Amino acid sequence: MNGLTSGLGLITFGVWEAVLVFGILMLLFGAKKLPDLARGLGSGIRNFKGELKAPEDEEGKASRDKITPE
Repeated sequence: MNGLTSGLGLITFGVWEAVLVFGILMLLFGAKKLPDLARGLGSGIRNFKGELKAPEDEEGKASRDKITPE
């Protein structure tokens, strides 16, 4: 078994598929645009992960704010 497989083993993604996808991206966007696209994708993923962690931080902050000595 070569590449990543799904639970049923029907879908595989190996080296040749990755080369094909990369080739299609090169044809569509060109060599100059790909680094910018990858940088934007990485930035978007980082922001998304940060926003997923943010509610935990806000909940902890809100619970600390509610506990005030009287």
